[in-house]
Amino acid sequence: MSGFGYRIIGGTAQEVPVKEALAPDADLVWVHLSTTAEHAQLWLRERAELPEYVVDALTAQETRPRCEAFDHGAFLNLRGRSSEELDTSDLLASVRIWAVKGRVFSVTRKPLVAVAAVRKEVEAGRIVDPGDLIAAFATAITADLDPDVADLGDRLDSCEADLDAARIFELRRTVTQVRVAAIGYRRFLAPQRTALETLANLPGEWLHEDDRRHLSSAADRAARMAEELEAIRERAALTHEALTDLRAEQLDQRSLIISIVAMVFLPLTFITGLYGMNVDNLPYQHEPWAFDAITGVCALIAAGVTIYFVQRHWFQR
Repeated sequence: MSGFGYRIIGGTAQEVPVKEALAPDADLVWVHLSTTAEHAQLWLRERAELPEYVVDALTAQETRPRCEAFDHGAFLNLRGRSSEELDTSDLLASVRIWAVKGRVFSVTRKPLVAVAAVRKEVEAGRIVDPGDLIAAFATAITADLDPDVADLGDRLDSCEADLDAARIFELRRTVTQVRVAAIGYRRFLAPQRTALETLANLPGEWLHEDDRRHLSSAADRAARMAEELEAIRERAALTHEALTDLRAEQLDQRSLIISIVAMVFLPLTFITGLYGMNVDNLPYQHEPWAFDAITGVCALIAAGVTIYFVQRHWFQR
């Protein structure tokens, strides 16, 4: 079972092995487990002596951002970026947190980028209670996601500014990737805002006023990102439609050129086909100048048809 523990006494944090983290006389104990193994459930149930419903919530396989109050503690599920590449249908990894006065347990199945930032806050002595730790998690997750959301907007801006018929397939692929990522992020950021707001309004002495303000700030930031992602999704749909129209216009132009070429050669094909028949008594078939004459007539017809189309502006884009 992989993980780590911190014991915070008088504002000073000491990292200890998981099995030693629950020793008494600490102002705050933080135990983080990163595992999918069943013995994590046994440790949480037997060593940490957590209730069965808390163990099930901490080790559930399918999770969405939520916050629930149980007795004297609270369960919080958040989503953030992972250092591993995840499936496109589930772009964010989860962290499940159980907090009571003096103790916080967190569990992840995939490595979460925000965990490193939270550890730095703990080691710097800025975490003294469960509220500080949860607020640090919420702030680190939203701060880590913000550049990714901004990058999606920048990529879409580049596509909108460079709608080139020669790059239609490349642009459509980029727009599709941006749209899929925006939908995947927004799927979790919208309920994450609700979860953080719910936690900020929970009663309890272990949440101080400054913790509630930090949680509300993280919730507002998550809401702003969710709104930006919704705008990106709508812009991506409009850009995709514009690329589809551009592709249709490109195909129409090519079809027009093919039709014009066919119209130019249609009368020429008729004449050459007529004089190519293997029959007797064709006009002038034995005259020495017949080939040159027919070639000249074909050239005049082709020039006449081309001039007609030019005058009708069929060649204009």
